[in-house]
Amino acid sequence: MTLARTLAPPTVTPPAAERPARRRQVPAATMGTALGLFMAARLLGAAAVAMTARAVGDHPVLLLGRSWDSIWYLRIAGNGYGRSLRFHPDVVHSDLAFFPLYPGLLRAVTELTPLSGPAAGLLVSWTAAGVAACGIYAIGARLHDRAVATALVLLWGLLPHSVVLSMAYTEPVLTAFAAWSLYAVLTDRWVWAGALAVGAGLARPNGFAVAAAVLAAAAYEFWRRRGKVTHRLWTGAALAPLGWVAYVLWVGRRQGDPLGGYFEVQRLWGSRFDFGLGSLRFVRHLLLEGDLLVFPMSMVIVAAALLLYGLLLADRAPVPLLAYTGVLLFVAAGGAGFFECKPRFLLPAFPLLLPLACALVRTAKARPWHATLVVGALAGLSFAYGAYLVVLAHKPL
Repeated sequence: MTLARTLAPPTVTPPAAERPARRRQVPAATMGTALGLFMAARLLGAAAVAMTARAVGDHPVLLLGRSWDSIWYLRIAGNGYGRSLRFHPDVVHSDLAFFPLYPGLLRAVTELTPLSGPAAGLLVSWTAAGVAACGIYAIGARLHDRAVATALVLLWGLLPHSVVLSMAYTEPVLTAFAAWSLYAVLTDRWVWAGALAVGAGLARPNGFAVAAAVLAAAAYEFWRRRGKVTHRLWTGAALAPLGWVAYVLWVGRRQGDPLGGYFEVQRLWGSRFDFGLGSLRFVRHLLLEGDLLVFPMSMVIVAAALLLYGLLLADRAPVPLLAYTGVLLFVAAGGAGFFECKPRFLLPAFPLLLPLACALVRTAKARPWHATLVVGALAGLSFAYGAYLVVLAHKPL
């Protein structure tokens, strides 16, 4: 079965004045339907976590709002940077590894409202997840139609690791900036694209994927138009990497090594880029010796992401989507350390779901009950595995 017609052609879209009006409009009513389905999926996922937590005597709000990386963000929000945990001369966990936008938002919410830190984290993450879902819908509707856009949002909300979207984590914030920046590129709003890429770059280490997408799209547009581009394109391209570069240089200066200080902080955390050698060694361990469920599940998810990116390439997706998703996948697959976290790192890579969304819509039109069964199975897997990850696995997310 071919998916050759499921995605838009690779060319950057023509100027806004040349496009049909319907292509520039995102129907608010159907976006509301998609957002409602997404919210229902995530609320049910959170309810599954809550019931499982209650069954084992844990507090669901603390599990969702104060687990693993969330604890670091809460400390930064309350006390600023400067905390390190030394486990070994070559293993030092410094809070400088965490980018500043999310703790800054937490600090603002706790200062302006009576909410506690964990509650503020959940408010920021849930709000960002909703904004991200709207942006994902807007991209799906522009490239295809409302049905595909709705399916795209629903699939994103039912990923095996989508429980992270209900936690006090940074992936929803990054995805919100990324989705709307990519939409701005697709609609030739270059300054907006660059400004939103700045926010993405301040949200997470892999947020530079958004800047890479803006720069790749700008370069393609420059080549396609033989240099005849507006100053807005140059402005957007210049803005895009500033957030990520600024934080990396700030950490480097604080560490006494402007260009290498941040990467040394990451190395001491055990995070480094080795072109996938560390991942291959861990896969070999899984195949020969086995391990906890989270590790083989992570391996399957990364392998599925590689396959879906192949489909995205074969279907000639637009340049910014290919660049953005390619960088996220390259970093996740090629990085060493924290193998169990790789599916979380891929949560912002929503364009990978476009072929599946198109296939789901075709199935729904031909065999509605088959599509319902597929969605139900995905929901069951998402809710059960999410509860397992948060409550029972006891592994970093």
